[in-house]
Amino acid sequence: MNSNEQQRYNALYEQHLTNLTLQGKRPATIDAYSRAVRRISAYFDRSPDTLSTDDLKQFFAAIIESHSWSTVKLDRNGLQFFYRYTLGKQWEWLNIVKPPQTQRLPDILTPYDVALLLNLTHQPRYRVFFLTLYTMGLRLGEGLNLTVDDIDSAAMQVHIREGKGGKDRLVPLPNRTLSALRSHWATHRHASLLFPGLGRGLNAPMDRGGIQKAMKQVIKEGRIHKRVSPHSLRHCFATHLLEQGLDLRSLQTLLGHASLNTTARYTRMTQIKQRNAALAINQLADSLNLNWEAT
Repeated sequence: MNSNEQQRYNALYEQHLTNLTLQGKRPATIDAYSRAVRRISAYFDRSPDTLSTDDLKQFFAAIIESHSWSTVKLDRNGLQFFYRYTLGKQWEWLNIVKPPQTQRLPDILTPYDVALLLNLTHQPRYRVFFLTLYTMGLRLGEGLNLTVDDIDSAAMQVHIREGKGGKDRLVPLPNRTLSALRSHWATHRHASLLFPGLGRGLNAPMDRGGIQKAMKQVIKEGRIHKRVSPHSLRHCFATHLLEQGLDLRSLQTLLGHASLNTTARYTRMTQIKQRNAALAINQLADSLNLNWEAT
């Protein structure tokens, strides 16, 4: 960009950030939507207000080849916000940029595999962190942001603050998890964080990349041939509770889902449901009176 165009871009970008703040967007959304504007501006080396419809189509065709559909969707939403609120324009054609409709079921570990994963995790801080995610059904960010004040040992519950959608919720605290958290906190005695990072400042939680790397190593050592991430422990929590007979409405509250339909997807992952389905299918097949089968 030349100096004049750079100045115009800077002014538009700052207005974009202001508009995101005025809309009450969460920090993660502000980060993603602002990155979308930076990415397309860097791609063309031009201020985004000078781009044509064909330019935008070219950009999305390119990032579909190089980025995940999750990134593509975030960039689409970010640029739609930018054009609507910063430029005062509507780009309806952006609705054509849609990820393929897929419904993949995540891999679910058995309780035995979860125990194996925990036992093979060598670093105590990761071991306790994985236990916390599993026994309370937390998202990765929710676990990282846990503070000492969130733990209510008298009521045996944990206050999960600003979960997905900015919603708070209360989750029961298992005795075993409380004991593990107390032992872990005694190793660092941080004033607020339960899982502070190492060498990253007093108020920074553990590094996400380090957590994910640690889990990959454990999965490899344990020869667990499933696609598993820290978030998988939340899926396991939900599925295993359903198998123990917990009702969907209670599970929805524990997970912090806005819609019961989201929670209901876990019914497709329980071994009990699968066994019941297999039994019913076998009974259906066995009820056929066939005279041509080998005896």
